[in-house]
Amino acid sequence: MLKKSEPDGQGIKQGAHWDGQGVNFVLYSEHAESVVLCLFDDSGHQTGDAKLQASGDGFWSAYIAGAQPGQHYGYRVHGPYKPKKGHRYNSSKLLLDPYARAINGKLHWQDALYAYDKKFPKTINKEDSAPYMLKAVVVDPAFDWEGDIAPKIPIHETVIYEMHVKGFTRQHPAVPESQRGTYLGLTAPAVLDYLSNLGVTSLEFLPCAASVTDQRLTDLELTNYWGYDPIALFAPDPRFAVSDAVKEFKTMVKALHRAGFEVILDVVFNHSGEGNENGPHLCFRGIDNSVYYRLNPKDLSRNHDTTGCGNSLNTDHPQVLQMVLDCLRYWAVDMHVDGFRFDLATTIAREDNQFNPQGRFLQQVAADPVLSKLKLIAEPWDLGESGYQLGQYPPEWSEWNDRFRDTVRAYWRGDASMLPELARRFTGSEDFFGGNGRGPQASVNFITAHDGFTLADLVSYRHKHNKANGEDNRDGHNHNLSHNYGVEGPSDDPEIRSVRACQQRNMLTTLLFSQGVPMLLAGDEIGRSQQGNNNTYCQDNTLNWLNWELDKDAESLLAFVRLLLKLRKQSGVFKQQAFLSGKLNAQLGYRDIEWLRPDGIAMSKEDWHQHYARCITILITAADTSSDSHALIIFNAGEQPVECVIPPSPEDGEWQLIFDTSKWSAEKTESQNKLEKVSKTYRANARSAVFMQESISGRK
Repeated sequence: MLKKSEPDGQGIKQGAHWDGQGVNFVLYSEHAESVVLCLFDDSGHQTGDAKLQASGDGFWSAYIAGAQPGQHYGYRVHGPYKPKKGHRYNSSKLLLDPYARAINGKLHWQDALYAYDKKFPKTINKEDSAPYMLKAVVVDPAFDWEGDIAPKIPIHETVIYEMHVKGFTRQHPAVPESQRGTYLGLTAPAVLDYLSNLGVTSLEFLPCAASVTDQRLTDLELTNYWGYDPIALFAPDPRFAVSDAVKEFKTMVKALHRAGFEVILDVVFNHSGEGNENGPHLCFRGIDNSVYYRLNPKDLSRNHDTTGCGNSLNTDHPQVLQMVLDCLRYWAVDMHVDGFRFDLATTIAREDNQFNPQGRFLQQVAADPVLSKLKLIAEPWDLGESGYQLGQYPPEWSEWNDRFRDTVRAYWRGDASMLPELARRFTGSEDFFGGNGRGPQASVNFITAHDGFTLADLVSYRHKHNKANGEDNRDGHNHNLSHNYGVEGPSDDPEIRSVRACQQRNMLTTLLFSQGVPMLLAGDEIGRSQQGNNNTYCQDNTLNWLNWELDKDAESLLAFVRLLLKLRKQSGVFKQQAFLSGKLNAQLGYRDIEWLRPDGIAMSKEDWHQHYARCITILITAADTSSDSHALIIFNAGEQPVECVIPPSPEDGEWQLIFDTSKWSAEKTESQNKLEKVSKTYRANARSAVFMQESISGRK
């Protein structure tokens, strides 16, 4: 017999919380008529139930004396099944706790998961879904953090590395086999050494909250590999755990912090994995459909979707917004996460279906003493009306800059008239981020991300090759701004391989030397290919797993990326906190940036708009006078070499060649490169980037 107590009055502390003697369960459902807590053993058999008590304000609670961490549970919520009024209650469906800290089991796709009869959609389906459902698990929050200290890397020093927990170590030979593809796999010494030697500062993980694979993918024997269909926002995904996802996630964070890395989570608060109005009853839909989801005001039986995923979470509602804020605080305070990248952030910041930069979500994050101090990164768009909001987020936010991505791709592909756009992106995109007291660090610059071609594929394929996804190649982007340089896919032709390798170096140079926060896609530094698939969301296989058997080309590219990141770290030129304007700095006696034609003359307004112009020299000066305070860069995206006049060294020193992407050799050390002095001219080969630093006698 279960023992129950009266509600504890702490309705805002939602979820299941163990106090050492029992567990308090709290659920929010504004329109429910009654709520039943169901308890299960580890094998999924129900062992008891308890009716929750209503507090009158939408909260339901029960205290179960003697319940312990590890207890499995779910809810049955009773209420009206009236889709036309927005209500879809069906007490035969077992539902996950939205605040569940852990989940267990596997979702088995059966018709019982749906609230309606698929053959007769207007008929209510009374079949019990519990045998096929995931279960929530009560957790013990205790963990020895051993004095864990967050690295707190300044935003202008940050280099983001976007990665997938499983894909990074699934094939890593130095990771114990049982830990490959897991949170613990990322704590292996060889993995930490690799990341440290690479030179990145902050690891941005694709979603780690527990997600589901929809029925269509399951039927195709595919999986929701990326994790963008969340179902338990507070729970670390058990796919990446050996046994205990919560403790193992914390262990990973502690190890990464000790090694000096920040942990940034990609979070999905714009939609859930329940799909549209025809989707299953797994959590939110059955708890209170009209509260948790935005509904079509003209037809409440249908979802209002700005995400392309079937539904949109209703952050207009105070309790849904509270859930999002509670979730962020949980990951930050309990799990020690250092920041968040918000998937389709425009949807979260909508009020009355309009993006509101002064709205409740953004204001409450800014006012929160914990969240406001973290790294906050928006994907500043969604698929709804006026969804593209690049540059419109508050000063404490950074944003994914897809304009940088498209510009750099187009320029190095050789497209005409790209120099003005390249200059704007290279200097931090002031045209988007120059207002509201923001600086270049508001721009998260990237050329590739999880969504799209890898860098190697960007220079190997003109077209996407997504047939393995089961959508007849209809999915994924068509506007890739890619090139194959003569052959679609792999090639043994030395000339094609050479130009592809050089183009990768060119784009990486542009990325890591531009003002703003660079983001590198994991595997790009070793030439990872997805065989032309630009939408590998459903591929849990070697298309997505990094191959650690590096050939000579991969080793060479890796050495080049390490050099770029070392140069970026050492020099203040590439991480300035104010936009470069080209104006004279009277204190220093230099312009912060100068744009020169190949003949050494400053670019005029007319020069910028010559459609054929693809070569430019850039002289940059850091805001301070520390070592390496001047840099000279030549970009030549044209198909012919160009003889470039080299401007005098600002401090009467000499220019030293650090690298030329068309002549790069991993065997040629940095010290050997520095022996090459450049005086009056330099021949920039076709499709090449050249970097020089100033050498001044006596400077240390």
